Amino acid sequence: MPEKKHFHFVGVCGTAMGSVAAAMKRKGFTVTGSDANVYPPMSDFLRNEGVEVTEGYRAENIPADADAIVIGNAISRGNEEAEATLDRRLLYVSLPEVMKEHFLRGKRNFVVSGTHGKTTTSSMLAWLFLSAGRDPGWMIGGLPRNLGCGAKFTDSDFNVLEGDEYDTAFFDKRSKFLHYLPEVAVVNNIEFDHADIYNNLDEIKLTFSRLLRVVPRNGRAVVNGDDPNCLDVVADAPCPVTKVGFGEDCDLRIQDPVYDREGSSFTLEGERYTVRMPGEFNVRNAAMAAVAATLGGLTAEEIREGLASFDGIARRQEVRGEVRGVKVVDDFAHHPTAIRQAVEALRQQHPDGRLWVIFEPRSNTTKRKVFQGELAECLAGADLAIISALPDPEKVPIEDRLDPAVVAESVPGGRGRYVAEVDDIVETVGKEAVEGDVVAVLSNGGFGGIHRKLLERLAL
Repeated sequence: MPEKKHFHFVGVCGTAMGSVAAAMKRKGFTVTGSDANVYPPMSDFLRNEGVEVTEGYRAENIPADADAIVIGNAISRGNEEAEATLDRRLLYVSLPEVMKEHFLRGKRNFVVSGTHGKTTTSSMLAWLFLSAGRDPGWMIGGLPRNLGCGAKFTDSDFNVLEGDEYDTAFFDKRSKFLHYLPEVAVVNNIEFDHADIYNNLDEIKLTFSRLLRVVPRNGRAVVNGDDPNCLDVVADAPCPVTKVGFGEDCDLRIQDPVYDREGSSFTLEGERYTVRMPGEFNVRNAAMAAVAATLGGLTAEEIREGLASFDGIARRQEVRGEVRGVKVVDDFAHHPTAIRQAVEALRQQHPDGRLWVIFEPRSNTTKRKVFQGELAECLAGADLAIISALPDPEKVPIEDRLDPAVVAESVPGGRGRYVAEVDDIVETVGKEAVEGDVVAVLSNGGFGGIHRKLLERLAL
């Protein structure tokens, strides 16, 4: 097969797609791309990297001399360029396949997976390697403050990858993480999620078991030893397994946790570590990162210094502003477990004032009624819980659709309210919030610019 020199990326302005496109350009390949939404900062980044980008999807965007078409996960059948690629029998590949062949093969790849915490844990681990001078590459779905960007590839032996169980492309329904050639696979936890592509928890457990099947004998799986679903998945794993957690049956036990407003600390294998992040879930994240870093050769002191200087992730308990003594906090939580953990951590950080929780049921799972009861319960820790309308409700059949009004009515203590529109939510908070209140906005999307609108209304 002749060497491929020209790669065309369909959906190039996605964070991962754009980062890999730029990295391929730096390797000396000819790289072009297209996207329906071309705007800063990604458009500026790609332009500065010398990647030619066309706005809109058209068959004629595909260069005649393109050797391979990289089709992003967001691209579906019906996309003009995807259809032209199929019609012309062109070579097409997924982004994870490009990563595997050009950046991961032969490297020490640390893949961090799980329903919750994988962005934070992978960011911590990448920072541990970076702060210890190992110059890792990384691919992370969020925006780690220490790292400056979500993706980077280097010449070092180390890569840290956030391992997503979501499918790879419209033509490859396997989970992305199965392509990442893991030496170390971290599994934080396993719960039902992604209801648009998985029918039940057993299907999710199956894909995690497949991840462990591709961990080599000289690699290792690092798993949550307190999670029954993780224990089920590792029962027949062909690779070495280390169970990490608080329980007595764990191989490595987290001990003596302390939580306060400034962060959390814990002991692992006789070593004391501190992170500037609240909550038990962040202690678990840090412990998993510490164990993985040890497998990468870092010392306890290097890990201690790295964790202590880790600044967190954008959109994880991020204070967006404070007006009249009212804090507005942004958090990405959208699964019931993550919502519960976020509420608990906010209580630890802000024990004195009232806690508002504004939740947008936006993800493919929370738009469905599968978690209708759990959502009400996990919001019980708020003093006031507001649930908005579903974005694009028509995308879910009515018989499967979440009823946010019912969720609000079911919040214990009568503390829930259904307020459909963003502007009405903003007005409610503006009228009722008082000094000392914390207003936490939980959504995995932009939520109509609600953070800015809240701060502006509070300033009136």
